[in-house]
Amino acid sequence: MVIAQRLKESRVQAGLKLKDVAEKLNITIQTVLRYENGSREPSLETLVTFCKLYDVSADYLLGLTNSL
Repeated sequence: MVIAQRLKESRVQAGLKLKDVAEKLNITIQTVLRYENGSREPSLETLVTFCKLYDVSADYLLGLTNSL
């Protein structure tokens, strides 16, 4: 569940709305919500895209470190 929390926190910190993220990743808003509420986990490819979009490390999103 760490990844879900960190995805949401990173999106909010980046000042992006769900719609913005969905458009940039070419996925639906519902899919972004599922990632953020923990009912679905992103693929490795999608995780890398989130890292680039939010300018954070995969280790951070996965909860392996607290450093961005």
